[in-house]
Amino acid sequence: MKRVFQWSYDNRVSREEANPSARRSQLLEAAYAYVLRHGLGEMSLRPLAAAIGSSPRVLLYLFGSKDELIRALLARARSDELELLARAGRLQADGQAELAVLAEQTWAWLAADEHRALLKLWVEAYARSIVEPDGPWVGFARATVDDWLDVFASAGRREGDDDSSARRRATAVLAVLRGALLDLLATGDVGRVTTAVQQQIAAMVDCSR
Repeated sequence: MKRVFQWSYDNRVSREEANPSARRSQLLEAAYAYVLRHGLGEMSLRPLAAAIGSSPRVLLYLFGSKDELIRALLARARSDELELLARAGRLQADGQAELAVLAEQTWAWLAADEHRALLKLWVEAYARSIVEPDGPWVGFARATVDDWLDVFASAGRREGDDDSSARRRATAVLAVLRGALLDLLATGDVGRVTTAVQQQIAAMVDCSR
């Protein structure tokens, strides 16, 4: 994997974030659980602090500002996404994941009920990164696209491919998965959407042979 965690947030990591205190880490995990339930939305420090057993003053002391707390929460959410990609990378290293297989296994993870809250948060941050490019989520959407393209392009690379060919093939697969994810989050219809994803992936593989 070429990218570990590269987006605009990287350049803003403070000394406290590089060497987090136990209390900061504890509150970050609690705040992360809170936003998974409630979303980022119009997140306010006072109700958040009350819910996680802290105070706005402590949160500001540990994180510096509300924007920095949001960046830390986005980094925490993205670490879960990157763990999925790391597992995909290990699958490739074992020689088990051609593009179609990787796409199907990735969809199985995306469609699992236990990941629904994380994916809703991810979609919210992705959308805010696009429509509010100067907010604390700056660069989030572009970075996640690049992360996923790296893994899928590597899995889909064929002999004689250049980078652009492999990334175009990966882009088509990602378009299917992300569109299907939005449908799933809106409707909850796992069976219908999964069948459509499987059919589309099979058709794309047949067309590319």
